[in-house]
Amino acid sequence: MTNGLRVATLAAATLTTGLVAGLFYAYSCSVMLALARTDDRSFVAVMQLINRRILNGWFLSAFVGALLLLALASALHLPRDARSTLPWLVAALALYVLTVGVTGAVNVPLNDRLEAAGDPARIADPAAVRAAFEAQWVRWNLVRTVTSVAAFGCLIGALLTRRPSA
Repeated sequence: MTNGLRVATLAAATLTTGLVAGLFYAYSCSVMLALARTDDRSFVAVMQLINRRILNGWFLSAFVGALLLLALASALHLPRDARSTLPWLVAALALYVLTVGVTGAVNVPLNDRLEAAGDPARIADPAAVRAAFEAQWVRWNLVRTVTSVAAFGCLIGALLTRRPSA
């Protein structure tokens, strides 16, 4: 195991986790606050557009990449000479797994139901569609914001406690 591979993997895990944490944080402190001030039909239309557009290579490479890189960084730090950062890496991995779990179990199904509501211009009761989505999505986005930011913080801890030879 080379030190360079460990460092590169830890750095890449930190970068991708930070990107995802920043995205969820931006939703929590700006996007959803702005959308809260829109009318029901506009809210549904914009969230449907966002949910369609976020499924792109840039987002998916960071979102999935963070999970894979965290697992790899943890595995690369299993040998005795590299374990100084292992507790931080395991905590980061566990927190990020929670982030992925919340996304898959709550936010994505809510996004799918919102999409299934159809064309916002033709929805008979956009207020009901919004009510079935917004509060729950915002609440669980806050959970995944906290878990991903905490995972990022753990990775900073790993970087700060890492021994140069590890």
